[in-house]
Amino acid sequence: PFNYFARYADSTAARTEHLKDVEDFRAGLRASNLPAVAFVKPSGAHNEHPGYADLLSGQRYVADLVKAVQDSAIWKDSVIIITYDEAGGRWDHVPPPSGDRWGPGVRVPAIIISPYAKRRFVDHTLYETVSILKFIETRWQLAPLGSRDAAANNLLNAFDFSQTQ
Repeated sequence: PFNYFARYADSTAARTEHLKDVEDFRAGLRASNLPAVAFVKPSGAHNEHPGYADLLSGQRYVADLVKAVQDSAIWKDSVIIITYDEAGGRWDHVPPPSGDRWGPGVRVPAIIISPYAKRRFVDHTLYETVSILKFIETRWQLAPLGSRDAAANNLLNAFDFSQTQ
């Protein structure tokens, strides 16, 4: 998701250092040396965007990555968050809640997969994309990057860290 920032423009050192392809992700899994936080953004035929990508192909791609993490040595300490950057053009019977001029906008799906995710649980807490950032900031005791993540609900309600694995 960071390839739209000037810092990560083509031919920059930051892009070379931080933006990798999925094969680098898989190699990191095999070697158990992924960074503490890694984002995977499927591209092309796997991104599930309406109009040009196949939903089933995208879902298979994500399921394969999830299985790769679950089969790895790092699984016991992992959280996988699957979410989308839009609603995919699909109709939602629930109107968006009111908010400021930026949103929060329409609902988008989100799935949390982890040994610590609450089992058989549907969370009705109002989250937004920056709730993921808030969760990361909380985990590593980082200051908020801005007012949106500072005010966002944290994903902690979806977890039970006392669960045995």
